[in-house]
Amino acid sequence: MPLAESYLLRRGHFSEPGRLYMLTTITYQRQPLFQDFHRARLVVKQLRTSDQNQDCRSLAWVVMPDHLHWLIELKGVTLGTLMRRFKSRTAIALRKQGVRHKPIWQPGYQDHALRREESVVHVARYIVANPLRAGLVRSVRDYPHWDAVWL
Repeated sequence: MPLAESYLLRRGHFSEPGRLYMLTTITYQRQPLFQDFHRARLVVKQLRTSDQNQDCRSLAWVVMPDHLHWLIELKGVTLGTLMRRFKSRTAIALRKQGVRHKPIWQPGYQDHALRREESVVHVARYIVANPLRAGLVRSVRDYPHWDAVWL
């Protein structure tokens, strides 16, 4: 989608502090940048920085080779600000480690605001089971790049 039209993705969306969101973002051209253990851990560090900065409270996440799923409770920023800060910090950290792939992330992201009737634990299980469904591991416990507050 041309950048000039990317604003249409956000039309009608708003960020509500305290609300739970499932976010998904993809690497540029789905390059498997995070197959590398150390690169994936740089992404994990930036997820934790978002929590420390009080932008959100991470409930569950998984860093896949070419994308990220992230279940959060939004704090005092908009979703756009949260994702812009996260993507910027990860790109800077990865470039400092010698990653020359430009850009790192595709523009935009997908968000889903959880409804009251949706089970948060069910959504978290869906997120952390991603490596299993993708055939990367036989057990979720064998995949190193995920976390959930319930475990």
